[in-house]
Amino acid sequence: MATVFERVRDIAADKLSIEADDIKPESSFTNDLNADSLDVVELIMALEEEFSEGDTTVEISDEEAEGLNTVNDVLSFLGGKGISD
Repeated sequence: MATVFERVRDIAADKLSIEADDIKPESSFTNDLNADSLDVVELIMALEEEFSEGDTTVEISDEEAEGLNTVNDVLSFLGGKGISD
């Protein structure tokens, strides 16, 4: 099974139309990966869908989303929700 990083990386690659290999844990969505505000919204929605399973729903509020600037930020956020490899 894919790691949390691999799952986040693959979602970002798909939503941002970039190569997965170009995405590193320290990558900034806007500065390094050239995401605009709409891209970020779509990315957040895809993350919520990917990591919601069964009775466990992952919801990312607008306030929380504002703090998710890098891939590492997303990994830390998901870890805080109990999602790990």
